[in-house]
Amino acid sequence: MFVTPGYAQEAAPAANSAHPEGEAHPEGEAHPGLEGHTEAGAEHGGGAFPPFDPTHFPSQILWLAITFGLFYLFLKKVVLPRIGGILEVRSDRIAQDLEQAARMKGEADAAVAAYEQELAQAKTNANAIGQKARDGARVDADAEQKRVEAELEAKLAAAEANIASIKAKAMNEVGTIAEDTAAEIVRSLVGSADKADVAAAVKAAS
Repeated sequence: MFVTPGYAQEAAPAANSAHPEGEAHPEGEAHPGLEGHTEAGAEHGGGAFPPFDPTHFPSQILWLAITFGLFYLFLKKVVLPRIGGILEVRSDRIAQDLEQAARMKGEADAAVAAYEQELAQAKTNANAIGQKARDGARVDADAEQKRVEAELEAKLAAAEANIASIKAKAMNEVGTIAEDTAAEIVRSLVGSADKADVAAAVKAAS
């Protein structure tokens, strides 16, 4: 059994209390508490520091092994499961976040593809509407041009007919004026004139 100086100091008063003060010890009987105290004092006075005393190494190694085992069990039963649970929760959360991010990316890609398809369809419709409008405008322009040309031709024909009528009327009036003028000239020269002969002469001259 290993006896530490502290234990020896605690055991000495207990041994002294067994023999009250003033009581004589039998001659030749050694005082057990005093002897232990004397040995402990000698050991304490002349020995090394207990943690560095080789005689205490076995007990220190035993307590170290016990402490290490308890600490290992504490780590294995309490700390490591908690750390593993925390890591598992974080891993599940990260996996959920990655899955949600992938799903959102897929939805965004689908939305972009739908937008691009709608944009292409809108461009196609706009081009078709523009081409239809241009074709309609061309048809309307052609119809308007034909209508205007027809109106111009009708007006030109009416103008030409009017001009011909005016010209014919003017020519008739010119012939009458010429006949009257010739008749007056003949009358002034001869004194009398036959209108039929004058008219025949004017027509022959024209």
